[in-house]
Amino acid sequence: MPADGGASPLRAVIETAVRGLVDQPDSVTVTETVRRGMTVVELRTAPGDMGKIIGRQGRTAAALRTLLAVTAERHGQRAQLDIKD
Repeated sequence: MPADGGASPLRAVIETAVRGLVDQPDSVTVTETVRRGMTVVELRTAPGDMGKIIGRQGRTAAALRTLLAVTAERHGQRAQLDIKD
């Protein structure tokens, strides 16, 4: 978890998983907002690492979205992952 100690479990799980995948983990930023009762987690990373996040035929991105959905469900929430370039 980040040093602020106040990171939500949704943000923490995505940030931890993505930092392990990319070449530049310090460039990973994860923000969280609530829109219409759904938590939207936005992921930004270095342009060179974007392919690693998306993966072949979008499989890695789909796995990250599934991981987020399962984590959100365990905490009684609904969530969506937006990957920004």
